[in-house]
Amino acid sequence: MEFADLLMVFVRTVEHGSFSATARSMNMSPSAVSKRISGLENRLGVRLLSRSTRRITLTDEGRAFYDRAKRIAAEVLEAEEMVMSMGSRVRGTLRVTATVAMAKAHLLPLFPEFLKRYPELHLVLELTDRPVDLGEGGIDVAIRFTEQILDTSVVARKLLTNRRVICAAPGYLDAHGIPRTPEDLLDHNCLRLWTVASWNDWEFDGPGGARTLRVDGNFEANSADAVYHAALAGLGIARLSTYLVGNDLRSGRLVQLLPEYAHQKANILAVYPDRRNLSPKVRVFVDFLVERLSGLAE
Repeated sequence: MEFADLLMVFVRTVEHGSFSATARSMNMSPSAVSKRISGLENRLGVRLLSRSTRRITLTDEGRAFYDRAKRIAAEVLEAEEMVMSMGSRVRGTLRVTATVAMAKAHLLPLFPEFLKRYPELHLVLELTDRPVDLGEGGIDVAIRFTEQILDTSVVARKLLTNRRVICAAPGYLDAHGIPRTPEDLLDHNCLRLWTVASWNDWEFDGPGGARTLRVDGNFEANSADAVYHAALAGLGIARLSTYLVGNDLRSGRLVQLLPEYAHQKANILAVYPDRRNLSPKVRVFVDFLVERLSGLAE
């Protein structure tokens, strides 16, 4: 086994935190991953990972080796992609992360067309509403909202203007009344997201001027998709994107509240590391999303 291959498996294992997750990402079996890690340890003559039934952790030697191995692995991948870009084909593994609701509404329906265009690409998708660090975990592209971008060194391309509205199910409004002003929301059960604190600071810019309210309630989740279904169930009032609730508003399953205060300041962005030589797989993916999403009106 080539040393570079062993090194790549080691780096990926540390990033994923388990043999099974590494095996899934690399189309291998967990036993094959374990065998390669053992082979690397035997070659180096040190133990790199401590194994238990629940998790793996780096030894002191493993931590020192990982810091250098991660940089080498990144350079190997960039060199490989540079050579590939000299040809006419786009190949390799593309790792994308996106928020759950956004992926279900807009990305997953587009992937068949994208992979038909680039059949030699292997697409790995991670769905999470948590903030992500593009420097960790081997992520190539993150689809994120403006509020989620904390690293000023990354490149961000706008895909879509995101419009959020305040809404609730008719059953909730029948039981608790209809808020007529933003301040009325302070007396209602507002559904919250705990993954990004600022998402619970609802901004209002309309009659009476601009203000921001910190809403509260008895339910919070880590995904807008969960908040959406909670709103449909009549649990409380939510602020959600129109790409999620548009059909429900038209059908009457949800009712828009305070329409004069619709929020339109959170663009949906494709975010990737600021690299001088952008890899072909990232370039074609971002260009494809811009092509297919930028004309959508939300």
